[in-house]
Amino acid sequence: MITASVKKKENIAEYLLYMWQIEDLIRANLLDIDKIQTTIIDQYKDLTDQQRKEMRDWYESLIDMMRREGVVEKGHLQINKNVIIQLDDLHRQLLNDPKFATYSAQFYHTLPIIVELRAKSGDNKSGEIETCFNALYGILLLRLQGKEISEETSKAVAQVSKFLAVLSMYYKKDYENELSV
Repeated sequence: MITASVKKKENIAEYLLYMWQIEDLIRANLLDIDKIQTTIIDQYKDLTDQQRKEMRDWYESLIDMMRREGVVEKGHLQINKNVIIQLDDLHRQLLNDPKFATYSAQFYHTLPIIVELRAKSGDNKSGEIETCFNALYGILLLRLQGKEISEETSKAVAQVSKFLAVLSMYYKKDYENELSV
C-alpha cells in the first residue's frame, strides 16, 4: 500500500520482492481478508482507522486479482509480472547501448551465476532478470525459516543483489525521465 508505492518509486527490486512476499502472506492466510485483518493489519498499532480501511481495501483488491488471475496457490500477479517485463526491457536496452558499459560489465560478471541458477531450476526456465529475483526471494525465504546458507551461496547472492541494485538504479532514473537510452 503506502509501503509498496514508496518502494516502487525508490527501489524497484525491493518493491518486487515485497510484493512477492505479500502474495505469499495472502496465501498463508488462505485469501481470507478477516485472517489478514487479524494477522497483519491489526498488528500495525499506530494506524488510523482510515489507514486500516485503506490497507484492508488494498489486500482485498489483491485477493480479488489473485483469484481472477488464477494465482491462488502459486505464481505471480500480472502487475508483478509487468515489473519483470519492464526490467527485462530496460536490461536489454542498457546492454545494447555502449554508454552503459559499466552496467554490461556488472551483468557479465553476474552471468555465470545466472547460468548456474537456471541450470538448477529444472523445468522453470525464467529469463535472466526473473532468475535473479527468484534467487533473492528464495534466500529471503530460507533466512525467514532460519535455515543456514553456505558461504558460496551468500557470495553468489551478494553479486546478484549488486547487479539488481544497479538495474534498479537505472530503472529509477528511467522512471524519473533522467535516463537517455
